[in-house]
Amino acid sequence: MNNLTNPVINLKSIKQVLDASSFIDDDLVLFSSVEALPIFTEPKMMNCLFVAMCLEGNAVYTVDTKEHVVQKNDVIIINDGQVLSYYELSHDCKAVIIMATSDFFAEVIKEVHEMSQLFLFAYSHPVFSLKPEKADTFISYFNIIKQRVDDIDHHFRRELSASLLKAMVYDIGNEIYQMQVGAPKLTRAEFIFSQFMQLVKDNFRQERRVSWYGKQLSITPKYLSEAVKQVSRRTPNDWIDHYVTLEMRVLLKHTTMNIKEIAVALNFPNQSFLGKYFKEHVGMSPSKYRRS
Repeated sequence: MNNLTNPVINLKSIKQVLDASSFIDDDLVLFSSVEALPIFTEPKMMNCLFVAMCLEGNAVYTVDTKEHVVQKNDVIIINDGQVLSYYELSHDCKAVIIMATSDFFAEVIKEVHEMSQLFLFAYSHPVFSLKPEKADTFISYFNIIKQRVDDIDHHFRRELSASLLKAMVYDIGNEIYQMQVGAPKLTRAEFIFSQFMQLVKDNFRQERRVSWYGKQLSITPKYLSEAVKQVSRRTPNDWIDHYVTLEMRVLLKHTTMNIKEIAVALNFPNQSFLGKYFKEHVGMSPSKYRRS
């Protein structure tokens, strides 16, 4: 495995630490071996979509502070904006992996119907198991997509790869819908929580008011707080502070931005205000944390 020092996981940073793999520009990458995955020791924010299927062995990983266990024929989805803070692979772990930028994936699914329901399922079920025959179908898709990606002389290489990915989304989407038949639907609180978390991931750098998030969801701050706490046992402020302080730690440890620049990037009135906020939530000043 290769070391990844960038504060976020994106395709550009991945390419910088890999010797060789299957790429389309900085938009799509496929791995046929987990040994190619970069390693890291600090939490990393995903700046791309990650989809994988475990072929053998098992893995444990933590996303947004929640631990997940992956076994043979399990599909794993990590969405853009989620924070991967830990993972461990068994010695016999094998998997195939597809990573794509949000823009490329949006291009792939722009005509796919009912994507909102697929997203909610993926968010609530980041790991789900396929039957053996459906797992074989997933692998077949992966192999043919990889063949097209590797065919650099193909004039329609990008378009063909996107079309094949769309077909794969439809097939996986059908499996998801079949899983949902007879399964309990999301409660109102779970639905609000999933919507809130997506809003936080998209807006925490600019907005930290619970009232603002409630307004976006057309509910009162009190109702939002009750729903989020019921599902996650944490308050909306806890989640907002989690993402803000995590971003601060990443910027302090992995960039050369000064405190004033970080304050601007995270929409703080000034660096003094940021310093007080950081010390309150982390227990030390930003400068001390950077030196630690």
